[in-house]
Amino acid sequence: MPPSVLMLGWGYPPNVTGGLDVHVGELFSGLRDDLDVDAKLILPAELAPPDEPGVEGVETGEGDIATRVNRLSDRFAELAPDYDIVHTHDWFGYTPGRNAARASDATWVSSFHSLASDRNIDPPQREVETERRLANAADCNIAVSQITRGDIQELYGADSRVVYNGFSTPQFTGKDVRAEHGIDGEMLFFVGRHTDQKGISHLLYAMRKLRREDVTLVVGGSGHQTEQLKRFVELTDVEDDVEFVGYIPEEGLGDYYGASDAFVSPSLAEPFGITITEALEAGTQVVSTPCGAAEILPEGCLVEVIPDSESIVNGLDEALDREKPPTYERRNWSAVAEDTLAVYEDVA
Repeated sequence: MPPSVLMLGWGYPPNVTGGLDVHVGELFSGLRDDLDVDAKLILPAELAPPDEPGVEGVETGEGDIATRVNRLSDRFAELAPDYDIVHTHDWFGYTPGRNAARASDATWVSSFHSLASDRNIDPPQREVETERRLANAADCNIAVSQITRGDIQELYGADSRVVYNGFSTPQFTGKDVRAEHGIDGEMLFFVGRHTDQKGISHLLYAMRKLRREDVTLVVGGSGHQTEQLKRFVELTDVEDDVEFVGYIPEEGLGDYYGASDAFVSPSLAEPFGITITEALEAGTQVVSTPCGAAEILPEGCLVEVIPDSESIVNGLDEALDREKPPTYERRNWSAVAEDTLAVYEDVA
């Protein structure tokens, strides 16, 4: 009989805020539905889907994320004695995981999807110290790639096991994205949070250097850098070649990937890269800086670059000149659930 699992997350499809939430949703449903694991998932009530078996929402009220996480901790620790495994994700799982481990005999598993140093050029010291404590307090750490495993070892002196993410297939509505945005030539696409981590300014500057005619970059998503990036586009005189489209609903994201000649991931740090797998699943060429997804893809599947505008220009030229769609063997999310269960069984 597989070990029982109490898991802590933040979002859950369709209330997704990032790759972590996609992972938690796919992992939890895979354990529950496909592997017959007795599993329960604790989420903030406002992000918990109604009527989802095994999901419990906890009211977290007002305040910053740390304050709200503390309110999750009490319920998480209260339930922990009834489970063999308590599984948290990223830095916000430190307090709930620690309290649950103290209140029970459960084995504490902690997954790292990214680190504070991935998300910030100058990472908040509070997050860094929390991650250090977390990496060394949990009974077992899981990293989403060898890149992340190496960073955890180097920064925090703790080891981890690698369980790669699955490949997500985007949803299509049939919308003609090119017609909607008046694109007649080649189309490039980026979608993600507008933060330092994503390296968007390097891509925008590459548009100024691109040695091709009639190429449009469509930028999806938003963040605290959006207005700054729009101003950068003006200053580099590429307004006619770049279009910011804001938030793209999940149900139509595939329309953008499918309409693109190449998807670009210029991140300064990309522990895995779920958007990269979504683009591949849509049959789109991908230009990417180093990422965890590349570790399980055949050589040459991605056009690999570094976060530098000239490197990205050369990568774009190569991707746009390719004639055949990328070929690879997809990794199903069911394999993620199976690999994670194997970790549970090994450490419980």
